[in-house]
Amino acid sequence: MLSELIAHGHRMRQITAPRGGIGLFCMASGAGYELRVNEVYSWDGLRRGAVPFVLIQHTVAGEGRLDYEGAGHVLLPGETMLLTFPHANRYWLERGKRWEYFWMILAGREALRLAGAILEAEGPVLRPTPQVVDRLAGACLKLLSGTAEKPGALSAAAYSAMAALYDAAFGTAAETVDLPAAVLRAQRFVDDNLGRLMDVGMLARAAGLSRAHFVRVFRQAVGQPPADYIFEKRMERARRMLLATDAPIKAVAAACGFADANYFSKAFRRAEGCAPGAFRSRGRLGLMTDLAER
Repeated sequence: MLSELIAHGHRMRQITAPRGGIGLFCMASGAGYELRVNEVYSWDGLRRGAVPFVLIQHTVAGEGRLDYEGAGHVLLPGETMLLTFPHANRYWLERGKRWEYFWMILAGREALRLAGAILEAEGPVLRPTPQVVDRLAGACLKLLSGTAEKPGALSAAAYSAMAALYDAAFGTAAETVDLPAAVLRAQRFVDDNLGRLMDVGMLARAAGLSRAHFVRVFRQAVGQPPADYIFEKRMERARRMLLATDAPIKAVAAACGFADANYFSKAFRRAEGCAPGAFRSRGRLGLMTDLAER
């Protein structure tokens, strides 16, 4: 579907759904496939009106920039930006750069509800599988080509785009259904509290078990001690933030639950074999080299 959308060419379409009838709570109001090259292109999330809406924008080639609640992101090919408005965000094209992408604007309380859940779980930048990208591209193509014209078809295309992103964010949840409920509660607690200090006793209380019993149950179910699991999750977030944002090392350390940036740097070096700054530089250089060779 992505190749068909690209073949369809660069264009935009504004959609006005007919009024009246039964309300539809996930509705498309616009779609486009664009290429921006060395031009002024910048959108401020607080200056796009007071009516709430959702933007899905997938990078096909080049790169864009996003500032989201003070954190900077580089939007690279294969990455999907999800935003709600009005909101404190800004996305733009840097001078001398190019950015090719397709986008959809959605409205309605169901679109906003799903987008809010995805943002809370994954943040504003996702890297969906090629299958999910094809689903997004297919929804965009229906909207751009006019295949979706009637209100129900417009809503179905909008809903399919949100459902694709929902699967990108939550589609792997089924892998954990066989874990004991107490372990799942502890894992959710870790995910929700990575930015604060936590210990095994806090996880045991969240799980509803004694500390000793919790440690045995967790190790048996997950295959590693709770403390190692916490550290692994902290490093996972740190790697994502270092590659996907321009946040200072101190900010990355705080977001990953390290009170001291020096301790974070030492822990990161032990886990990855290099300092956080070097990891960021090497990772981005490697990614851009891979893109240049495609």
